Amino acid sequence: MRNRLFASAVASLAGSAALLLSGSIALADESDRHSVDPTFGPDATVAGTDTIEGELAIDVRDDATAADLADLSARYGVTMRPSSAWSTTHDKLEIADVDPAREDAVIEALSGDPRIEHVEPMAIYRETFVPDDPLYASKQWNLRRVGAEKAWSYSCGQGVTVAVIDTGVACFDKGPFSRGTDLAGTRCEGGWNFVTDTREAYDDQGHGTHVAGTIAQTTHNGVGAAGLAFCASLMPVKVLNKQGFGSVANVAEGIRFAADEGAQIINLSLGGPIKSGILKDAVDHALARGVVIVAAAGNSGKRVGWPAAYPGVVAVSATDDTDTIAWFSSRGPEVGIAAPGVGVTQQTICNGGRDKCEIFGTFNGTSMASPHVAGVAAMIEALGVTRADAVRDALFGGARAPTAGSDPNLYGAGILDGGAATSRVFWSHWGLRALALLGLGLVVRRRIGKRGGCMTRHPGAWFGTALASVGILSFAPLAGWLNQSGRARDFVELAMRPLGEWDGLLWGAGAHQWLLLASALPTLALAAIGFRSRHLRPLIGGIALGSAALLVQMAWSGDAGFVAGAFLARVWEVANALVCLWLARVALEDKKLGDA
Repeated sequence: MRNRLFASAVASLAGSAALLLSGSIALADESDRHSVDPTFGPDATVAGTDTIEGELAIDVRDDATAADLADLSARYGVTMRPSSAWSTTHDKLEIADVDPAREDAVIEALSGDPRIEHVEPMAIYRETFVPDDPLYASKQWNLRRVGAEKAWSYSCGQGVTVAVIDTGVACFDKGPFSRGTDLAGTRCEGGWNFVTDTREAYDDQGHGTHVAGTIAQTTHNGVGAAGLAFCASLMPVKVLNKQGFGSVANVAEGIRFAADEGAQIINLSLGGPIKSGILKDAVDHALARGVVIVAAAGNSGKRVGWPAAYPGVVAVSATDDTDTIAWFSSRGPEVGIAAPGVGVTQQTICNGGRDKCEIFGTFNGTSMASPHVAGVAAMIEALGVTRADAVRDALFGGARAPTAGSDPNLYGAGILDGGAATSRVFWSHWGLRALALLGLGLVVRRRIGKRGGCMTRHPGAWFGTALASVGILSFAPLAGWLNQSGRARDFVELAMRPLGEWDGLLWGAGAHQWLLLASALPTLALAAIGFRSRHLRPLIGGIALGSAALLVQMAWSGDAGFVAGAFLARVWEVANALVCLWLARVALEDKKLGDA
């Protein structure tokens, strides 16, 4: 399994107005350059503690009177106040401010009073996962604005490859070019340089590295800034030169290359005002291969440019920290969704990428908005939604209404909300699988009963059912068990997902399109090995029943891509569900298990 270390860096790069001159495509964001801030360090961190010093939480007995509260305050020298208006008439939960030097003594004294049920320091509980990257708290308002912390409880983009078609990415060390410090824990794979026609897609301009950071900057490593889909892989494809321009031929080839080389998401933070049949054919080629294409809408303040305006492409407009559309953001009916594009901080290169020159700066542009959407799209794909139009639906369905009023020409479906999108996908899948499991379980039980037997209660059956249907740790997001890095998170992500989706996490999202684990094949293989064992048969039967429930959900949702197309995907899923049901009936029948 791909091991991801959480890391952090702060980067900064500029944006530019969409421009197409003499058949060349330019960066979508170059004229709106902010001043860069190359510094970061301890002063950017936010100190945190586990308790509030000098504050106690006191749970007084529910039958305590006002006189009791007054006596407690006077006797122990503390001033108490209700935790809330609701607590005054319900749970009698009080807050007391005390001298920090007296905390232990006051707690000991109050604990001995029969009117007190509990007294303890005021503990602090935080969001499920808050990365320790120094600039996350101080500058990356944009990630919080798109619900990153909630989204990280469900996905980090494990197994998904995002192609960054841009000026290149500081992904490797070779010659004068070096890997970005805050990309050290990010997986970069494949790629091509169409400017020099070589494999090394180095970044000599800076735009591409900044864009890539928003998508998958190494996160939770105590360095720099955070990225959204920090477990995803980056595929750097260089089509723009060090001046930020590239030919339509190079851009079109870059899109075809990324699609053919297995990228599930393509980010295009570039564009121009002139249509191109060559570019449209490349876009259509990628869409036909099931790739999600996300593109900057442009910075003209007028109509959406190309390739963002082509049908099937998610065109992204830019907003500020008040959800107001940026003055420069292009607009029109082609806009699919809005995302932060004003004051976006990430790591990038300086001095043409040479001499390990790095800066951490803040830039504006729809080029900065687009990678937010690409990152969340990767997180959605990692949850098993691998059909491109289903990913787009999840992005749009999770979008929230802007505070400044919703105009679809400005905001499309609304403002990107990764937390809402990922949680909706996860829990809708979970609910459908649970319902399918209940219904199919009753069917199997009835069939077994008609044969004069009864359904086994062997613990292996329960474990196998959970493993294959909803995952043995399906409530991990609620428990905060993904608040960790490396192999620990890898394990939890596997355990919270059903067996049928493990292929995407273990071998990449491209492997899931074959639906080899989301089928009867794992159960048949296990049956061939251990069906004669009365101790293994319940486990096999449970996996069969759970797999059937998963397959029913997949057939109903229709959001998983399949190499043979959507119609045959449902045929495959239903047929394999029937095989799994038969195996479950045979394996879970208690009379065939003896005293198991």
